[in-house]
Amino acid sequence: MAAAGAEAAAVAAEEEKRLPEGDPESGGDSEDEGDSDSSGDGEDEEKENEAEIQRLEEQLSINAFDYNCHLDLIKLLRQEGELIKLRRARQKMSELFPLTEEIWLDWLKDEIKMASESSEREKVYELFERAVKDYICPEIWLEYAQYSIGGIGQEGGIERVRSIFERALTAVGLHVTKGTALWEAYREFENAILETAQPAPGSVPSPEQQQVLCSQLEKIHTLFRRQLGIPLLDMEASYAEYEEWSEDPIPETIIKSYKKALQQLEKCKPYEEALLGAETPKLAEYQAYIDFEMKAGDPARIQLIYERALAENCLVPDLWARYNQYLDRQLKVKELVLSAHDRAVRNCPWTVGLWIRYLLALERHRVDHGTISEMFEKALNAGFIQATDYVEIWQAYLDYLRRRVDFTQDSSKELEELRSAFARAVEYLKQEVEERFSESGDPSCTIMQNWARVEARLCNNMQKARELWDNIMTKGNAKYANMWLEYYNLERAHGDTQHCRKALHRAVQCTSDYPEHVCEVLLTLERIEGTLEDWDAAVQKTENRLARVNEQRAKAAEKEAALAKQEEEKAEQRKQARAEKKASKKAKKTRIGDKRKADDDDDDEWGQEEEEQPNKRHKGDGDGVLLEEDMEVEMGLFGRSGPEKPANQKEKASTSRRDIPKVLHDSSKDHLTVFVSNLAYNMAEPEVKLKELFEGCGEVAEVRPVFSNKGTFRGYCYVEFKEEKSAQQALSLDRKVVEGRPMFVSPCVDKNKNPDFKVFRYSTTLEKHKLFISGLPFSCTKEELEAVCKAHGNVKDIRLVTNRAGKPKGLAYVEYENEAQASQAVLKMDGLVVKEHTIKVAISNPPLRKLPDRAEAGRAPQFAVPRQPYGARGKGRTQLSLMPRALQRQSHPGAKAENGMVQNSPATSSKPPSEEPKKMSNADFAKMLLKK
Repeated sequence: MAAAGAEAAAVAAEEEKRLPEGDPESGGDSEDEGDSDSSGDGEDEEKENEAEIQRLEEQLSINAFDYNCHLDLIKLLRQEGELIKLRRARQKMSELFPLTEEIWLDWLKDEIKMASESSEREKVYELFERAVKDYICPEIWLEYAQYSIGGIGQEGGIERVRSIFERALTAVGLHVTKGTALWEAYREFENAILETAQPAPGSVPSPEQQQVLCSQLEKIHTLFRRQLGIPLLDMEASYAEYEEWSEDPIPETIIKSYKKALQQLEKCKPYEEALLGAETPKLAEYQAYIDFEMKAGDPARIQLIYERALAENCLVPDLWARYNQYLDRQLKVKELVLSAHDRAVRNCPWTVGLWIRYLLALERHRVDHGTISEMFEKALNAGFIQATDYVEIWQAYLDYLRRRVDFTQDSSKELEELRSAFARAVEYLKQEVEERFSESGDPSCTIMQNWARVEARLCNNMQKARELWDNIMTKGNAKYANMWLEYYNLERAHGDTQHCRKALHRAVQCTSDYPEHVCEVLLTLERIEGTLEDWDAAVQKTENRLARVNEQRAKAAEKEAALAKQEEEKAEQRKQARAEKKASKKAKKTRIGDKRKADDDDDDEWGQEEEEQPNKRHKGDGDGVLLEEDMEVEMGLFGRSGPEKPANQKEKASTSRRDIPKVLHDSSKDHLTVFVSNLAYNMAEPEVKLKELFEGCGEVAEVRPVFSNKGTFRGYCYVEFKEEKSAQQALSLDRKVVEGRPMFVSPCVDKNKNPDFKVFRYSTTLEKHKLFISGLPFSCTKEELEAVCKAHGNVKDIRLVTNRAGKPKGLAYVEYENEAQASQAVLKMDGLVVKEHTIKVAISNPPLRKLPDRAEAGRAPQFAVPRQPYGARGKGRTQLSLMPRALQRQSHPGAKAENGMVQNSPATSSKPPSEEPKKMSNADFAKMLLKK
């Protein structure tokens, strides 16, 4: 067999040598017609491939984590036959990412073809060992076992094959659908060994031979019995094969074990069938299977189903997190746990939670400090997509370093390393993270706060803690009451009363969100520990401060009231303008009516028709704006009939609408009906058009368009189906362009019973695999945008945002296959110029829509509440500044300060009100206060 392998390798090598000389399919005949043309084309293609290879290599030198770039490079190198470069490219990719089953099998087959010497075979064995660690793949284990059979002639070859088979059975022998192949391959190998141990025909076996035969037969018996105790697909055939092969009856214990496995197989079959019929990614089906196995409680089977799910969903961070949590809490086997964590961060390097769990697992299993530090450095280079992710990974690493320190000693190497890491973290967030995200991700300086707590509580170094807090306050945190109270509590626990008093005095002067609370804390301190002079000073300071705050709030309330009054006046003006316009139109119609009356002498009919005109009308046939009043006039809102018209008006209605019956909606059929809106008013025969459009979803029972009193189509209708599933399928036509406008399709819901019901088909939460693009030219098409985006990953969907008329708004959502591709696209596309427009690209994270409450805007809360450090997109929440304007304005050289207020000089007062006052630093603020 070894000779055969060497021959095959030699033949393959010869074919590779001949490949550049001619086309292997055509035989390489250089005298055929058109050979020169084909060779010329081949040279051009080869040059193009070389240029593309060079481009991909340069791109990877810039960003080594570009997964698709690695795949393209490997494909091109394999096509060109560049074996050395191909091996190097695969090696680099395998160091960064776990490789899929297909990539490993291609690599292994290429290496097997070239391996002829025993030393080369050992390299292939090493490659197999790496392959089986990435994912649990039955095909790779089977290939590994079969390849090892080729080395059976070497020393220890048989034992090596058996060892590989046993490891394969441990890894995937429980696989319900693919495990049988491994068991059968193992039995075939043992049967082959049995044939070689048989004595020659007609000869009597010696005792030694008889012992070998019995031992080999027992091995095969054991394999059969082990397999029959496991629920595997087509196990009935294995049982029949065992009955035929065995000369003795099958023991009763084996039969019982077999029947029990059959029962378990019946329980597993629904889940296997669901996986077989489901489409990728099958997450729901796998999760149901995992829940089933978790209830059964067999750790080996739970591990296997998790591994099967991850092999098909390797880029789903939540699945890795659940698997690692199970291993951490249940199995707790070091090699297994650390291997799973390592594969998780290699598959999803952008997910900070997986890195944090990995660091904790390394610490939990007593891995050396150097390895943990090295893993942390890898995490910093993983390319997180949010600034806050870097804060979290730094905090996790600092927690680990803090747990290493023995604080009973005054100084130690570990303590110095911790302090150095704190300083590096602060600098890293300020330089690296802020440069990339335009924010540090840590507006409340949580890392510096923790550093200050460590210095004060564990190191008894209050002086260093005060320096850190002074730095924290200079970063824009001095206006928040909760920051001052945090510092005050630290001083109270580990400092002295003098510094507590000083901190609270500064807090009273600087706090702008909840000054009442810090004033109350200052008075409480002086009531308990202060002298009369301290009490008087505190009362005076708090009264002055609160007086200024109340004055500022009163001004803000007056301004708000003035703005509200202006809005009311504008609204009244708009209302009056509309009334005048309506009156002028009515007068114009009256003049036209008088003319017709003179011509036709038909007073009664014209007057009654004029009375029937609806109060609210659409602007035109192409407008598509629907009014709720129109719906109620026509047929009532979802089942309510409109007000009855007098009989004489019904008789004198427009002749174009006279023969069409009123549309009455049956609310009992809401589950069979969809509401269709935003249609063009000038749509001809909407019943016919919409029936053809919706027949693809199921049998349509009725299409009920809504018309105005004049007989014009109102742009909306009801489509009733025979079956409920057809109505559900019709919802997929939402936003379909019909006659140049996006058609809106929504469930038919009675809004009187469900006033809060809203239909919005798109997610309003953070989606890390989806991009939000703004600034696009209106002329940009979906195909043009796709051409730009697909260079950075596999694009699953693109949605151009339009208005109700179907006109583009310059916005788009682009969905990629995974978070890695989306994060790479943000880095590459943000700031890109498309048709002379600079676009902005970000991860899709729509902000929460909250209407401001004007009634509460001018009122400050009476009690302090914890400040939310981050807003909807992770940035600091905007705070209303209650600092007096005089303190915000830069003092003029000629101005004099009295009681903390700067008198306006002529130069100052001449400034236009729109000009922004220069912001004061904390140092300027402190100097101003000291002048009091």
